[in-house]
Amino acid sequence: MRTFDLTPLFRSTVGFDRFADMLDSLAQLDNGVTYPPYNIERTSENNYRISLAVAGFAEKDLAVEVKEGVLSVQGRRDGETNRAQPHYLHQGIAGRAFERRFQLAENVEVKGAQVENGLLHVDLERIVPEEKKPRRITIGAKPEAKVIDAKVKAA
Repeated sequence: MRTFDLTPLFRSTVGFDRFADMLDSLAQLDNGVTYPPYNIERTSENNYRISLAVAGFAEKDLAVEVKEGVLSVQGRRDGETNRAQPHYLHQGIAGRAFERRFQLAENVEVKGAQVENGLLHVDLERIVPEEKKPRRITIGAKPEAKVIDAKVKAA
């Protein structure tokens, strides 16, 4: 995937050493797969929703898993091979097995998943730790001096 040089980016950033590796891993996640179609929407400042079109799949046919920062959604219909295959004149609704993967940011957690009207909705939330929230720094403030020993010697 490295067809472009990231060196200028690293000249003005600090702590993004793993950026190039992350880009490589993202390229491997997709592999040109287009089924099932999906949307990623931002529902609020810290909340997201991934919606996958899973027409024909029941809840029992779907699996949602998070492992090492990768959200994986699999669909496989049980008993599909045991049934007689119908003779379609036109088949526009795909029902084949699939696996979709999404790389999650460090502080993004999956809050839940539900199937509604042929769509699988996976709700995500970005949880910002207290130490990463913005804080105001007072300019010119001197740090408080610490008292090591408060005893005063009498003369």
